[in-house]
Amino acid sequence: MADFTSCPDGWWCARADAMLGVKGIHVTSVTTTPAGLVLGVETGDTIAGCPACGVIAVGHGRRSVRLHDTPCFGRAVRLIWAKRIWRCPDQGCPKTTFTEEHPLAGPRSKLTTRSIGWAVDALSRYDTSVSALAYQLGVSWHTLWNAITPEATRRTTTPGRLTGINALGVDEHVWAHTGPPGTGMVTGIVDHTRDSDGVVHARLLDLVPGRSGKAYATWLTDQGPDFTIGIKTAALDPFRGYANAIRDELPEAITVLDAFHVVKLGSTMVDEVRRRVQQDTLGHRGRSGDPLYGIRRTLQCGAEHLTDKQVTRLDMKLDLGDPDHEVSLAWQCYQQLRSIYHVKPETGRARVAEILASFPTCPIPEIARLGRTLRQWKSAILAYFETHGASNGPTEAVNGVIETTRRIARGFRNFTNYRLRCLLAAGGHRPYRAKRTNHA
Repeated sequence: MADFTSCPDGWWCARADAMLGVKGIHVTSVTTTPAGLVLGVETGDTIAGCPACGVIAVGHGRRSVRLHDTPCFGRAVRLIWAKRIWRCPDQGCPKTTFTEEHPLAGPRSKLTTRSIGWAVDALSRYDTSVSALAYQLGVSWHTLWNAITPEATRRTTTPGRLTGINALGVDEHVWAHTGPPGTGMVTGIVDHTRDSDGVVHARLLDLVPGRSGKAYATWLTDQGPDFTIGIKTAALDPFRGYANAIRDELPEAITVLDAFHVVKLGSTMVDEVRRRVQQDTLGHRGRSGDPLYGIRRTLQCGAEHLTDKQVTRLDMKLDLGDPDHEVSLAWQCYQQLRSIYHVKPETGRARVAEILASFPTCPIPEIARLGRTLRQWKSAILAYFETHGASNGPTEAVNGVIETTRRIARGFRNFTNYRLRCLLAAGGHRPYRAKRTNHA
């Protein structure tokens, strides 16, 4: 136990008070235990008025309250707060006794206010779990979660959180892998608004159950016309349900089909042609040693990234396994589709027109089907050039944070807890790291 007898303040040690760092709270004892540090604390109040009548109260003893505080020096910390009990001397006052109050902790709380803030900050800014924080505080998972839920809810529902937004992204993901197919799907809505430098600081706005246009449309409707009228750009993946929701609820917004997913449609088409030709020529699925199976990864690459050795090997394998040149033509169409995002806008628009004119009439069924799909999304594909390259990339970045949160937590069983944790982790609370500039 620390020696307080030589301290200038009598029972209060100024150095210990400074280390505790809570205004109005004094340290009276420090004890080391196997579980961590135990600090005896009390307030410096010597006078208090009755909250009912205002008469100066008199002391009526103390009550020890145990609180868990933020870790210190790598050890858990518990505070034994000697709470003063006051008695009103006025015989006619209905308030006979009352307990002192201090921002150190709320009534009936098991954790200090700052330990709750410390835990919420950790969940917001770092990749950690509730169980890890509970271990550091020396409490159970439920004790910590019940304590931080009100503060986490307050931070994720601050007034004006949805003001100033002019661009949205939407995507689905699986939050729970149990139950019938589709029951674990949710729709995530992400802020894509650019700052004055044209940089998007993506943040999660909300997660709603279900993967449907109705789920997205209902959320947009709930935000009200003041919100929806300000949305100028809406990015999405090629899912017609979300497109219908944007059409109905955001009629003034420009719908942009994500460039990555457009290219992904092309790579999927190449793979479908390769597998069909594989079956037609060899009568079985791809195996090690089969010409087309050996270049399945190379066919997904851009032509500009291939080395001379890879090009030679690609040509040789196609000569062996693609007698009717269907795979070769599919790969060339894929490269043409990729190229629309690597040229100037004027050239890109022209190539889109060429693709939509040639693909649907191609005799290869997979290419024709891709052409018909792209034709349905023509305006959303061309919107990429009108919006200076808007995409659903920020949404995918937020999905990465969400997936990390879910993996760290070892999965979730409660959607309410899952939504709150994701809003903390991906809701824009993490400090933004500006790009470093190299100075000569």
